[in-house]
Amino acid sequence: MAASDGSKDGQDSILEPLCFPEQPAGAPGLQGPSTELLVCLFCPESAPPQHKDLLLKHLLLEHKMVVADVKLIADLPKYMLYWRGRFMEQPVTDFCSVIKTNSTGPVEKQEDYFLLCDVLPEDRILRERLQQQRLEEVLEQQQKERDDSSFHRLCMFCNEDFSGNRSSLLNHMAREHSFSIGLPDNIVYCNQFLDTLQSKLDNLQCLYCEKTFRDKTTLKDHMRKKAHRRINANNREYDRFYVINYLELGKTWEEVQSEDDRELVDDEDDDWSDWRAHPVSAVCLFCDHRSETMDQIYTHMKDAHGFDLHKLRTELNLRFYQQVKLVNFIRRQIHQSRCYGCQEKFDCRDAVLRHIVAAGHMMKLPDASTWNQPQYYFPTYENDALLCTLSDSDEDESDQTNHGEDVPVIAEDISNLRALRQTSVLNQLLKKRGSCS
Repeated sequence: MAASDGSKDGQDSILEPLCFPEQPAGAPGLQGPSTELLVCLFCPESAPPQHKDLLLKHLLLEHKMVVADVKLIADLPKYMLYWRGRFMEQPVTDFCSVIKTNSTGPVEKQEDYFLLCDVLPEDRILRERLQQQRLEEVLEQQQKERDDSSFHRLCMFCNEDFSGNRSSLLNHMAREHSFSIGLPDNIVYCNQFLDTLQSKLDNLQCLYCEKTFRDKTTLKDHMRKKAHRRINANNREYDRFYVINYLELGKTWEEVQSEDDRELVDDEDDDWSDWRAHPVSAVCLFCDHRSETMDQIYTHMKDAHGFDLHKLRTELNLRFYQQVKLVNFIRRQIHQSRCYGCQEKFDCRDAVLRHIVAAGHMMKLPDASTWNQPQYYFPTYENDALLCTLSDSDEDESDQTNHGEDVPVIAEDISNLRALRQTSVLNQLLKKRGSCS
């Protein structure tokens, strides 16, 4: 989970990890609208669900508490209320993992952060129970919509009027306009779904590629010629309208569909030779370029943007966790359209990248106190493969220095060789042998 950067502007805070590829800000998740307030786990502070980031920021800055995988919690208000009660009964350390920052530094500079996650069986059971309750609510809502005979709506493409059951409109759009959003029995919150699609069309936006056009005629021609009369399956905005997304905790419809539940047939000649590991796909710090090897992504950043991460690591003598914090810091600044060198804020990512190049700030880092902060231990993007490739500079140097040399290994418990020689049993035996001779 990515921590807040302490900005006064709540919109600049990132309280849970992003994920490549990036989705538009504010895209709704599976959590439906709720009127319940989110309450702090430790104090009277509260916030409405749509401003959950403000409360998560408060938890982090005031109480040093991080809640993992917030987006997977089916009912966040009930989740927070449950743990608020448990923390009143027992110390927080009975439930949370403790993360000590700056563990090798002076004691006065060390801080303890608390991580509440589903590694704790009680938390896992709570999340599963809330997920089950949400699934039951969704199935109940879906049944109401299936039985509803008061449905009334115009077709988005031909304005034909449909009344009765929603399936008549959905089947019409699939049959007459080759536009299918799936079987009616797989859809929930159908009216909200259709409202979302209608809003996009009213704003002259293609439902598949999501490009905006100058007028409705151009948009219709584009969707017809490009066969874009379908929705973009990668847009997470639509997830909450499909029942399959509520079936298993933390799994999307793509993951559920990809699972093969058929029994495996026993084969004496099992052959794993065709097995292929998924290649690592690292994303550039400054653009959407992806590479399947780390050397390629480092070369791309150096050649295309003039950013040399290896050089910074060497010049600043960055240890592994310092590199982690630096990468997360730069990721966050770019995501928030802020120059990491001078902290100037811009309207969009393209604008800040143009500024960084023009001002020569690509290799300019602020004072280490700005980015070498404990909140940057948490990844800005939860699937950031770049973090998995970082190495410890000391280890690299020792590998280069000792390559091809026979280096004796001395155990730590014999580091005081003088004391060892004086007290060694072998030394005493040699003395006895000398006196006897």
